[in-house]
Amino acid sequence: MGQFDWTPDEYLERIRARIPRYDELQEQAIAAIPFPPERVLELGMGTGETTRRLIEAYPDAWVSGLDSRPDMVFRARQTYDDVQLARMEDPLPDGPWDLVISVLSVSDLDDVQKQALCRRVKEQSRSLVIGDSFNEDDLEQLIEWSDGELTWQADDLAVIRARYG
Repeated sequence: MGQFDWTPDEYLERIRARIPRYDELQEQAIAAIPFPPERVLELGMGTGETTRRLIEAYPDAWVSGLDSRPDMVFRARQTYDDVQLARMEDPLPDGPWDLVISVLSVSDLDDVQKQALCRRVKEQSRSLVIGDSFNEDDLEQLIEWSDGELTWQADDLAVIRARYG
C-alpha cells in the first residue's frame, strides 16, 4: 500500500476511493478472528476503524493500538484510551495478547521485517489476523511465516488468520 500523506479526517474517504473493497476487507478481517478476544493489540491503528468494528463484534475486548504517525495517534486517542506512538518494527508491547490484528499496515514492511513480526507475534499472542493488499508471492510467504491460513481473498486483498498454542 505504501505510506499515505493523508490527514486522519480525510483518510476513510480516500482509502475507500483507492480501495473499493475496503469495507469488505475490514468485515472479513473481523470475521476471521478465531475466538472472542479479551486482550487485543492492533498494529497500525490509524483512525481506529478496525478497532471500532472489533469492539462492535466483541464488546468485552480491550484494544491497545500502535501507529507510527503522530497525527493518527492523536486522532485515535480522542476515542480510545490505549494508543501508543510506535512502529511495527519495534518490540511489541508486553503480552500475552489474545489477538494481534492489522489491516492495511503489514504490506508497508519489507520481507525481513514481516518475518520478524510474525516471530514476535507467535511468542506473545494466541492468534493473528492480517488483512492487506498482497501480490501472490508475498501472500504465500506471509502465510508460511505466520503459520497461518487464507480466510478470504478478492482482487489483491486477502485476510490471513493464524492460531497459536
